[in-house]
Parts: sequence; C-alpha cells; structure tokens
Amino acid sequence: MLHRTVHLFWKGLWLHDNPTLLAALESSEVIYAVYILDRKFMMSVMHTGALRWHFLLEDLQKNLCELGSCLLVIQGEYESVLRDHIQKWNITQVALDAEMEPFYKEMEANVRRLGDELGFEVLSLVGHSLYDTKSDLVLLGGTPPLMYKRFLHILSLLGDPEVPVQNLTAEDFQSVTASQQEMPTPFSLPKRRAKAKHHSLPLVLLQGQLLWREFFYAATPNFTRMVGNPICLQISWYEDAERLHKWRTTGFLWIDAILTQLRQEGWIHPLARHAVACFLTRGDLWVSWEEGMEVFEELLLDADCSINAGDWMWLSASAFFHQVESSAPSALGNPVLFLFCRKYLPILKNFPSKYIDEPWTASEEEQKQAGCIKVIH
Repeated sequence: MLHRTVHLFWKGLWLHDNPTLLAALESSEVIYAVYILDRKFMMSVMHTGALRWHFLLEDLQKNLCELGSCLLVIQGEYESVLRDHIQKWNITQVALDAEMEPFYKEMEANVRRLGDELGFEVLSLVGHSLYDTKSDLVLLGGTPPLMYKRFLHILSLLGDPEVPVQNLTAEDFQSVTASQQEMPTPFSLPKRRAKAKHHSLPLVLLQGQLLWREFFYAATPNFTRMVGNPICLQISWYEDAERLHKWRTTGFLWIDAILTQLRQEGWIHPLARHAVACFLTRGDLWVSWEEGMEVFEELLLDADCSINAGDWMWLSASAFFHQVESSAPSALGNPVLFLFCRKYLPILKNFPSKYIDEPWTASEEEQKQAGCIKVIH
C-alpha cells in the first residue's frame, strides 16, 4: 500500500542527490514537502541568521515550484505541528534525512518516538554525508579515527561511497513514482600522489574537501565544543564579551571589511575566514574558537557543522595544527585589498591608501580631510 507522506526538510534543503526524498516519492501516493519554522528551537539551539534561512528556503521553494510542487512552511513547535498534521492529513509515513548534528539527531529520535505513539512509519536515509559514519565505524570496531591517515585507511576498507541518486524531475512529482534514469558516474576517492608544481585538479580538490568533512563528522564526540573533546587542546581562553564585541569593529580595516561582508552577504573567501579566525583566537583577542564558530554558523550561507567546527579548531591551533605563533593572511601593502576595504567600509572612501595597515597613524588633519575622524586602534 502506498503511503501518505510528510517529507520533513530540516538541514538538507536541496532536491538533487536526495535519496530520502526519492524513496518517499517511490513509496507514496501523496507527499507534503514541509519545513517547520520552530522559532524556540532556532533561538535556543541553533545559530542560524535570517539571511541564511531566507536564502535557503527561497531556493528550495523555487526549485520545488519548478517541479510542480511547493514548500509548506508551518510555524510552531515541531512536535506539536507534526501531531496536528499527522491526523489532519492522515499521514502514514514521515520521511527525513538521517541526521549528523547532535541537536538534529535528538529531533530525529523524537520523530521516531512519535511514530511509535501515533502509528506512522519513519523513512530515514543517509544523504548529507558520503558514508554512514556511525554504521561504518561500528563495522570496523567502533573506534572513531583521530588521525586523518587512519581515516583514509578506514575508507580504503569501505571502498567507494554510494553513487548519487538520480535527479528529480517534474514527472517524479506528478506521478509520484520516480522514473528510472541513467545513474551518474561513480564517485571515487582521490588517489595519493607525489607533490607536483601544478595545482590539483578541481575534482580532486572537491573530493578532498568532502573527505575532510566526513573526517570531522567521524573523528570525535563533543566535536563542536572544547570541553570533553579528546582531540582539542584545553586552552584558557579569555571569557570577555567586550573582546568578542571588538572583533566586529577592530580598527584593522582588513578584518573589519571581512566581517562587514559576512554580515551583509553571508559569504567570505576562505583566506578571509582564516584571517578573522586567527585574529579572534590565537592571533590577537585570545577568545575561544567556539564563539567564532557560532558567529559563522549564524551568518555563513554555506555553513556546515562539521567543516565549521573543524576549521575553527584548526585555525585556532586547538587541534590538527599547533603552531600558535604563525600569522594569519593579511592585507599588508596590498592595494587591491584596500579597494575591498573601501567597498565594505564606505567611510574609507577618501581615506589615503597608504594607511590601510595602520589607519590610526594618519594625522588628525588627514582624517578630517578624508571625513573619517579618530580611527582608534
């Protein structure tokens, strides 16, 4: 018997390579694409800003409409919303991606508990990661790899991940039963090779980044926190709200411009992420990487729990890399980056470019002429 299904969109707000949604379409006569806007959960647990939600939900709605469907955004506490609509729509199946992040795992467990109580089935498949890190690690002894080399060895035993599932079409939503299409080329692990003068091929770089994300997910418990994290140095960071606030207005033009771009656009270049992370942690303010991680989680459109936490530990020299005295990327003497600073800090429109590195060294007269007075370190 075909199901009447609610497909819950939580973290995975995409339609391509979505095995759970594809399986839901194949097993359903009616399907509701639902996003539950649980403000209490968003404010108390998650750190996701309005710009990111607007970007993600708008894109998901647009893609669903192009396929002849639509996204139903329902506001309320997610368990109450589910209870009401399970009965209202006579739902027999709830579909959702198998979750990787702690707070989403808890929500998934609650949905399963609710399914036992109300009598609906739960369909959940791995779609956010290349491997089912929990099941695969159990098969290999249940010990999370703490070194990347060990992780690659485990992957060599597991073999290549599953190939991507077929892309969804309007026909899939019209007929509900997915059509059979040619499968994409299998995804293979990048082969290790000797150093060369040439850059790595883009596909190898992409695969490498994806594998780091998998490694971060599999590596350790309490991955997004310092305390209780076995691979993270226990550092006595300053607990100072004023220092964290100063990170947004440092007086260093390069840092301030980057953080302005982040707030306005939700994206900054990887080297810019490196610079502001070092400045907040080991470089200048000595504030915990957890604080910066939460800011990125809120503001970055492409924020990913695994990569975000792993990068902050790395760049703060808390894990994977411990050379505390090394410097961050800077804009020293770079006229092109001064144009970048002027774009995101319009008060610098007439400020002399020779002061990009140390704006506070400009004389009072020069500051007055530029219309930017009392630049403070």
